[in-house]
This record gives sequence, C-alpha cells and structure tokens, in this order.
Amino acid sequence: MNTLFNAMALGDKFLFEVARKVVLSSMSDLDAILYRQSILKDCLKNSLIVKDMYNIAVESIEIEKKHYLSFFSFKYPSSILHRSIGLLQLFVGILKKLRGIADSHADKFESEGFIRFFAMLQKELTDEYFLHIQEHLKELKFREGVLISGELGKGNKGLHYLLHKVQDKKQSWIERLFNRKTPDYTVYIHERDEAGARALGELKDRGINTVANALAQSADHVLDFFTMLRTELAFYVGCLNLQETLVQKGEPIAFPLPVAANARKSSFKGLYDVCLSLTIEGKVVGNDVNADDKDLVMITGANQGGKSIFLRAIGLSQLMMQCGMFAPAEAFCANVCNGLFTHYKREEDTSMKSGKLDEELRRMSDIIDNISENSMILFNESFAATNEREGSEIARQIIYALLEKHIKVFFVTHLYELAHGLYEQRLESATFLRAERQADGSRTFKLTEGEPLQTSFGKDLYNRIFSNAG
Repeated sequence: MNTLFNAMALGDKFLFEVARKVVLSSMSDLDAILYRQSILKDCLKNSLIVKDMYNIAVESIEIEKKHYLSFFSFKYPSSILHRSIGLLQLFVGILKKLRGIADSHADKFESEGFIRFFAMLQKELTDEYFLHIQEHLKELKFREGVLISGELGKGNKGLHYLLHKVQDKKQSWIERLFNRKTPDYTVYIHERDEAGARALGELKDRGINTVANALAQSADHVLDFFTMLRTELAFYVGCLNLQETLVQKGEPIAFPLPVAANARKSSFKGLYDVCLSLTIEGKVVGNDVNADDKDLVMITGANQGGKSIFLRAIGLSQLMMQCGMFAPAEAFCANVCNGLFTHYKREEDTSMKSGKLDEELRRMSDIIDNISENSMILFNESFAATNEREGSEIARQIIYALLEKHIKVFFVTHLYELAHGLYEQRLESATFLRAERQADGSRTFKLTEGEPLQTSFGKDLYNRIFSNAG
C-alpha cells in the first residue's frame, strides 16, 4: 500500500498521511462514493485550478507558522490582538485570491461539491465583507488610544472594564462650537516612569481583553477553514499525482460503477495491479473477468502466472473504488463490501512462536471474529503449510462457512484437491479462473475461466532456473 501512497504524495508527508487515511477509510454508501467521484472528475478536468487552491491553503497555514507562531508568546491581550490583526490582514488577501478563482473558474466545474463550494465563496466573501473587515482591523489598531470604562470595587480595585467605541470626530465647526463638553480628568505619566507605564499597559490589556479574545477566535476560525480546505483538497491532489504518473506510463484508468453490498458484481476489463505498475518501467498486463453473481472465485494455474498479482489488483481496486477514486482498469464494476480482509501466507519468520499452520489458523480465527456479512476476503495460498489432503479439507470447511454468511471469497491456491473438489460441486455461485501458460512454457499473465489442473507447471521454473545456473 505504501507504494500507492508514495505515488500519491510525491514526497509530501501531509499528502501521504491524508492518502493513507482516506484510502483505508472505505465508504460503503453508494451516494457518498459517487459524490466524491464527481468531484474527482472535476479535479481531473481542472487540475491546475485545484492545485492552485491547494497551494493557497498551504500558503495561509505556512504564513501563520512562519510569521506569528514563534514571534509572540500570546500571553498578553495586546500581543494576542496584534497577532490576530496581522494574521487576519494576510488572510483577507488570501481569501480574495480564493474568491478570484471562484469568480473566474466556477463555471468550469460541474460536481455538486465544487458548485456548492464556489457558491459559498461568492456569497460569503463579497467586496462589502472585505471592506467591513478592513475597517474593523484599522479601528482595532487603536492608533488614537483606547476608550475604557470601569468601576471601583472593594479596596478601590478596578472592576468591570469595558471597551467603548471612540466617538466620531467628524463634526462641523458649529457642532464643535456649541457642543457641551463633559468634564474630564487627565493624568500624565512622566516619560521615565516605567512602573506607571506598565500599570497603564495592564489597564489597557484589561480593557481590550474581550475584543482580543474575540479577534483571536476569528483568526483561528479562518485558519481552521484553510486547514480543512487543505485536508479536503490533499486527497484530490494525491489522486491527480497518481493519475498523471499512470497516464505518462500509458496505463488506463476508469471510474468504477459501485453497486449495493448485497449484490454480487465483479466485472473488470483491463484490470491491473497499480502498485506493480508503479514499480516497473513498462505497462502491466490487464485482465478481463466477469464474475457477476458469484460469491466464490477460485484462482489456480501456472506458477508465476500472475495469480497473486491479480488478487492484489482486486483488493487495491476495491479500496480505491470505495474511497471515491478511479480504478486501475479500462472498466470496473463491483459491489461495495462492508469490510475487506486478507489472508496471505507468510514467509519463514524466526519470531513466530508456533508452526506455520498454527499461525495461519490463529490469523483466520482473528478474521472470523471481525468479519461480517457482505464483506470480502482474499486468500493467497492459505493452509498449504500442511499436507494436501488436510489443507484442502481445512480450506473447504472455511470457504463453505464464509459463503453461508454471504461473504465474497477470492482464493488463490495450488491445492488441487481443494480446487477440483469445489469445481466438481458445480456451484452456481462459484467461478474458476486459471493462469495461462503457453505451449513453450511462457506466461501471458492472463487469467481465463477453466478447470483446475493437477499441475502448476513448477517444472518450468525448475528448468529455467537450473538451465540458467548451468
């Protein structure tokens, strides 16, 4: 999976983490999957615009980190107010960029998600709104001092400090001439009176405390908006990165058609393992399979014929479909599953505390404890750690139990007794695929429907390896 996440992230740790969480958080709601697909289609058509919006969100967060987070301790209301004013002024500029994108490009997007997003920007971020913010920020700088009222409490201690709006001084000379002046008292502090200046500063901080907190919350609210925007767009930027890589390799992609969990759909055209494609230079051989209305897909055939790779392609494509992504195929249709489980054989591990079969059965028991109806499970050469007869019987009983619980099973195996025994049952809900082998022993990496064979053509590998060694 990390190969897929790295291709989506292109070295960006945040993109990697978002891709990992979203892909592994599969959705089973068909409307939600189609909703995200429509947004992704818009992203593919307008990739530069989407990346611009993502960069704007990143820019806003970086600005906050670089210029404000480390410079101020935010201990005093005046420093909080100063930080919030500066931050909001920068955010206003960035919000204007975002509104500009909405004004210029909203008509290029067709998905419900982007239409609502751009409509929200144009409705909320109007010119009047920006003008209003600028006026407030200018006023909150208190260039002409602050007007604060307060009361005296016990011991003449100041209480209930309240910040007042400064009176509008734009009066005509007649108003100024006839206005009655209220008596006022002025206290001057000597320029060298540090204690007096500090006391006055504390008095000012008490007066502006409420407004400083309110402005800080406003700045954090806008920052939260950019943080959420960055997170939301990060997944789509990851998808764009992956799509661009696959297109450069000439690999096809298709938007899957998901169907309900209780249906049985598994039809693919040109399905390939996206992780294998990302690790080799050439293209990967795709497979066409129609396993609609099937609960069980048994996969047998030649060694190194592409069985395990096909199984991995199934699992990856299912995950990609259920998070709203495109699938690595020319066409892909499958029912959603309530859970995706894998049971792969493990290589020799010295840290294992028991035998391989014991370890396999323990893992199977853990899966049984967590699996539910309409889930999907992928087996890769499971239960081959014992002899053919015992392994086949164990696998057969487990498969039947899973099918009774309406769980979809893909099973890659070399256990002939298991595969052929199931084949002879002529189950309507089962299909049998076989990895192709040419007459000269070469592999096509294609899977076709066919009866399981007694041989997996291991002799081909023996001849190839030992003839090369000679």
